Amino acid sequence: MTEDPPFGAHAPSGFQRAIIGLTRTLPETWLGKRIAFAARRLVMTGLVSPLDVDVFGRKVRVHPADNVCEKRVLFTPQFFDPVELRVLASKVHDGFTFVDLGANVGIYSLFVAGLAGRNARVLAVEPQPEIYRRLRFNVAANGLDTIRTLQYAVADTAGTLDLFINRGNRGQSSIAMRTDEKVSVPCRTLDGILTEAGFDRVDALKIDIEGAEDTVLVPFFASAPERRWPAMILLEMSSDRWKTDCVALCLAHGYHISHRTRLNVILERASDQASTAI
Repeated sequence: MTEDPPFGAHAPSGFQRAIIGLTRTLPETWLGKRIAFAARRLVMTGLVSPLDVDVFGRKVRVHPADNVCEKRVLFTPQFFDPVELRVLASKVHDGFTFVDLGANVGIYSLFVAGLAGRNARVLAVEPQPEIYRRLRFNVAANGLDTIRTLQYAVADTAGTLDLFINRGNRGQSSIAMRTDEKVSVPCRTLDGILTEAGFDRVDALKIDIEGAEDTVLVPFFASAPERRWPAMILLEMSSDRWKTDCVALCLAHGYHISHRTRLNVILERASDQASTAI
């Protein structure tokens, strides 16, 4: 494998910068979205190389052709989980600890690390080899030693498992949703990962692992010491899965729903519970 060229080697052309600049100014309205989606096709047509851009004040090399997450933050970062990021930003404090399961190329991890400063501890966990390579590049490009990356799938046991690859949208690769292509990856439990990383407490956990969230949270709450239960959980939850057990499981363990968005639910523990656990 050849080494990635340094950040800046894939700078957008003048035309690409103009289109990206336009789409990033548009409001999150029906018309704004329609204009953004139409304009981005002008850049996407024939695009084969990644592009090096700023996202939330951080250096990010994006590969928009095969990952919807990267395409979104390239053209319209203002549309990217604005409620979720605003809530996270409001919680950040000195020494903030953040665990990002299904970190993708690191957008959430980079965002938190950029706000939390030198005493933060961020753990970005991503199993897919190609996406993990991109994650590592983005972390290194920003010189962030507060982010630790681990290449694991998170499951109900340690070992190896099959990760099914979605070539059209690598961000939707999953251990739960089968495709024709798969790769064997190492897996760990969430509590095992926290032990390995030396995390005794978690201020916020983001978990977006494409339908396998319950396989992580059920054994975690059953075995992890309460001091490790996150003060806040940002849980991927599409509208057709609201009646699954993941939210009910969190509610049963002392969490309450603080925010709901189209794709996610944010659950928080009462502050007195979290402080007592710590």
